[in-house]
Amino acid sequence: MGNQGKFKGLSRRRFIGTIGGGVIFVVGAWKLAPDLFSDHQGTPVKTGSDFEGQNVSVWVQIHEDDWITIYNPSSEMGQGSMTALAVIIAEELDADWSKVTVVQSPAEPDIYGVGWGGRGRGSMITVGSRTVMSYYNNLRQAGAQARFILLHTAAERLGVPVNELSTEPNKVIHKASGRAMRYGELAKLVKPMNAVPEIPQEQLKHPKDFRLIGKFGHRFDVPSKCDGSAQYALDVQVPNMVYAIIARSPVYGAKPRLTNASQIRNIPGVIDIVELNHGIGLITETIELAINTQPKLQIEWSTGHTADNFNSVKAYESYPEEADKPISNSDVINALKSGVKSYKSDYKNDFVYHAQQEPMNAIVSFSEDGKSAEAWVGTQAPGSNRNAIANVLGIDASKVNFHRTYVGGGFGRKATSDWVTEAAQLAKAVRKPVKLLWTREDDLKYGMFRPQSLQRMEASVDSSNNIIGWKHIIVGTGDRLMGTGSATPYYAIPNQHIEVRNIDHGVRTKHWRAVGHGPNKFAIESFIDEIATDLGVDPLDFRLNLMKEFPRAQKVLKTVAEMADWNTPSPAGRAKGIAFAERSGSLAACVCELAVDRSSGRIIVHKIWATLDAGIVVQPDNAIAQMEGGILMGMSSVLKERVTFMDGMVEQSNFGDYQILRADEIPDVLEVKIIDSEVRPTGIGESGVPIIGGAIANAFATLTGKRLKHIPFTPEKVISALA
Repeated sequence: MGNQGKFKGLSRRRFIGTIGGGVIFVVGAWKLAPDLFSDHQGTPVKTGSDFEGQNVSVWVQIHEDDWITIYNPSSEMGQGSMTALAVIIAEELDADWSKVTVVQSPAEPDIYGVGWGGRGRGSMITVGSRTVMSYYNNLRQAGAQARFILLHTAAERLGVPVNELSTEPNKVIHKASGRAMRYGELAKLVKPMNAVPEIPQEQLKHPKDFRLIGKFGHRFDVPSKCDGSAQYALDVQVPNMVYAIIARSPVYGAKPRLTNASQIRNIPGVIDIVELNHGIGLITETIELAINTQPKLQIEWSTGHTADNFNSVKAYESYPEEADKPISNSDVINALKSGVKSYKSDYKNDFVYHAQQEPMNAIVSFSEDGKSAEAWVGTQAPGSNRNAIANVLGIDASKVNFHRTYVGGGFGRKATSDWVTEAAQLAKAVRKPVKLLWTREDDLKYGMFRPQSLQRMEASVDSSNNIIGWKHIIVGTGDRLMGTGSATPYYAIPNQHIEVRNIDHGVRTKHWRAVGHGPNKFAIESFIDEIATDLGVDPLDFRLNLMKEFPRAQKVLKTVAEMADWNTPSPAGRAKGIAFAERSGSLAACVCELAVDRSSGRIIVHKIWATLDAGIVVQPDNAIAQMEGGILMGMSSVLKERVTFMDGMVEQSNFGDYQILRADEIPDVLEVKIIDSEVRPTGIGESGVPIIGGAIANAFATLTGKRLKHIPFTPEKVISALA
């Protein structure tokens, strides 16, 4: 895009105050380079207005007819963040929501990025349920400061002190004289100011005065997704585009040697063959030709790699020995020995595939002169993707015109740059726009997976049924990915030892929705129930006692128990289970009621109740939808999903042998309640995943007296447990 250095009268370092929470400097912000506020193809931004807009800041553009364009920094992949972030700005701007439209911001992390926790500069990566909670304070400031500019512009035009002015939706009002000016009028009059100060917290709206935050609002992305006009990277077509498929190494780390290159090159329509470190790229005139030619590639793969001969099922045999290795924490050792009762239990979880609806794909075009590039990508990490393309092509990132599209599902997989790097490598070879596609088989065979692990749980209790020692050892492949969610911040348990022991199997692992919280909370919540059951204590009461120092967490658990009528027995043949989890600062709980078809081994989940405390919720209806989606995705991983390796190769190839939850398997009842709060927003998008595994496992144990400890709970495992 070439936007660096184009802010007239404004250094990048000074402008970044917008993100860091200090003074916002907007000198010339309404005169930014035209390409920063375009759709990157030389045409004006498409909005609800027929009038060209005026840029009040890098976040807000106002049109003569009062339409307001707000720039969205997050990746929209179905979670609704592009609407939520716009709502935050519009609230403090006092915008008329019926005249707001949202467009994707440029891939400029130095301007639109944010640090973890909302502090300082950062990236534009959309992961970790962090988007709303990280941007919340900054975008309230952005909206308030845009309003500040309009107020001062109106004060000058009306010849009145600024403190005599107020705002209503899309209007500045001078009550004393009865005069008013529309935002569209004011935008044309905006003049450069030396600086816009940070608006003090007490001058921002109090939550009780919110018109938009916390209220129902339609999502901007939904209509176009319903009528088919929404554009994903897979939809993009550009002139002179060619297509590419890559035959990737069947065993991670293997390097290729193509033995029939001349034969392949002689096939009509084959443009080029590109040898990569991990595969052979095939570039052709049509995608059909690429797909049909790929099986004809005769490739010899190198051996001697870590993943060679890896068998994921047999790997579990070595995990207990690793888990048995001693710890050096004397307090925990003594606590485990001194309890009146001790407990020990192992839980397991297999590799899980992201299974996003849109497989990896990207278009990269490298200019003939080798000085610039253009890309179309649906990604969770536009900034790092743009940098990756620039690194491959040997150009500055500012020379990469990066188009952001909707993302057809990400769940962590599209926070990487591997497929974009591949597209850049192929484009570099042919100097044409190259559309690289991964088939579903490519995506599974060469995927990145949620780690496989064993959870070794140990605990001891005193004579008052208090847990006094806690040991959680996680063994598997995936290193730090396995450790997230292993902490128990809302259970008052002293003398804890939590440790990850990694074994490198040479398998590609990656963040998967809620990362380690899914398997870890499954193990923790199942283990808590095991202890409570053995002690003869109601699992709800046992948890509430552990939470005695955390009334906010207790409220979440008590609320879901009330929703599910916890103390009323389930109908014959059914039972309930309960679980609690924290993810990204949000507190959630779940009660599940299920039955079991003992002949087929199928677990039938009939009802799910869930609660969520996520602080101030910008879009409650969408938050409920996110919880529902997370719960069902978690349920799918708990009941069905698994990736296995044999001889270092993934055994599954498509949805025929990688099973996911089907429409006829969802619960009859799925009820979610949001708990009102006025504390700062916390993450929502992943909160539904960690609570469902323990709830299902605990309900099954209550119903059958048997405990399932290895997810997924396939029919074979259920039948084995019952036998």
